[in-house]
Amino acid sequence: MIVQIYEIQTPQEAEKCIELGVDHIGSVLLCQNEWRIPSIKEAIRLSDGTESKNSLIPLFQDMDTLCRALDYYRPDYIHFCESLTYNDGGKKDMDRNIQIQSNLKKKFPEIGIIRSLPIPQKDVKGGFPTLNIGKDLVEFTDIFLTDTWLGNEPVHGYIGITGRPSDYKIAGELVQQSDIPVILAGGLSPDNVYDAVKNVLPAGADSCTKTNMLDGEGRPIRFKKDFSKVKKFVKEVRRAEK
Repeated sequence: MIVQIYEIQTPQEAEKCIELGVDHIGSVLLCQNEWRIPSIKEAIRLSDGTESKNSLIPLFQDMDTLCRALDYYRPDYIHFCESLTYNDGGKKDMDRNIQIQSNLKKKFPEIGIIRSLPIPQKDVKGGFPTLNIGKDLVEFTDIFLTDTWLGNEPVHGYIGITGRPSDYKIAGELVQQSDIPVILAGGLSPDNVYDAVKNVLPAGADSCTKTNMLDGEGRPIRFKKDFSKVKKFVKEVRRAEK
């Protein structure tokens, strides 16, 4: 089972993740104008020759910049997490997303594609289009990742880092329907991932917010991992896997 940890921006943190048995080490490119970051490249290269893989989220969609970034970093996976629904939950047109993923598949066939799919919180919204979105994108995707949809996301235009669990019933339906692996995400912590994995039976589990350090008021600190939490998260996923 894949254990994926996000917001790893330095080689020191990547090395610690490898030591703890993290399977996928995720980094984030925050800005199209400053996409070349040597410390992230070094963090990605650390997993070369190990059993760990690396993934890269770009918070931009310009095709030329994406290609330049992939050529520079050469990650195992590129991970797209743009919003695929409107604020009311209606499904957006997928043509641009399909075109980008299709073009990258041709240009970089050795790089896998992870695509985040939105799932609302439990009992929040019926008839949500997660399964239909998955059908549209599966041909050009290697791994789906489920993440929690709020309608008004913490990072405008992107899914994720809500710190809240999604509806596991919908996530389980996606796992059963999907022809590709599904990684479960959304508010997963060392304390709840065991039960979540047993309920959904995904191919992996992802954590970002709930394995971060906390500030003095108990709020997660972006891009600062608490490796005692990461260690316990890995342990609980492995326990559920058995």
